[in-house]
Amino acid sequence: MAELIAIVGESGSGKTSSVRNLDPTKTFIISTTGKRPGIKGANRKYPSFTIQDGKVSGNFFVSANVDQIGKVLQIIDKKMLHITTVVIDDFQYVMGFEAMDRAKEKSYDKFTDMAQHAYQVLKSAMNMRDDLNVVVSTHSENMGDRLTPYYKMKTLGKMLDSVITLEGLFTYVFFTTIQRDEDNKPSYKFITNSDGTCTAKSPMGLFNEIYVDNDLDYVVKRIKEYNEED
Repeated sequence: MAELIAIVGESGSGKTSSVRNLDPTKTFIISTTGKRPGIKGANRKYPSFTIQDGKVSGNFFVSANVDQIGKVLQIIDKKMLHITTVVIDDFQYVMGFEAMDRAKEKSYDKFTDMAQHAYQVLKSAMNMRDDLNVVVSTHSENMGDRLTPYYKMKTLGKMLDSVITLEGLFTYVFFTTIQRDEDNKPSYKFITNSDGTCTAKSPMGLFNEIYVDNDLDYVVKRIKEYNEED
């Protein structure tokens, strides 16, 4: 079973750029929007995924379609054994695009369908080989207010929340945050456990700090170390 890791935050808070130190020869990115990571050399490091004469190449695939994502995950699982980290970027659009396509439907059954489809992607990811880390990057939403914010993984409202609680499918849920020093210089961080403002969580002892650098390479290596400790 693969490790399932959630990275949650607002646009521009450092979710996608957190891939910057991952080894691109061992990383595969599935983008629901077509957006490559905003890092130097992204086009060279993450060329488009292709299959030609039965041979696979590239490590960047664009789709928000559940079936297509599932097929690519199977290919990574069975045929791309050099890949150790899969990033599903902007996961919320798996639900969001389907919601727009089905906006005129009146039946509440569509919310169950959308929850099932989101779950289907995560279930496929969980069932991949043991040496894989599957990172799911998605937006946050504030369930509190401006004075007392409380952030969770974004879905499509209460109707969908009544069907599925996304955080419950993850062992590791990290939220992005931006801290500033005295000179107003930003520092991009992950929240490793709930600080009272979000649903972040990780196993006891994985991190000693509430805030760590938004570095996915560091996070996946630390999880591997933690799971191998006595």
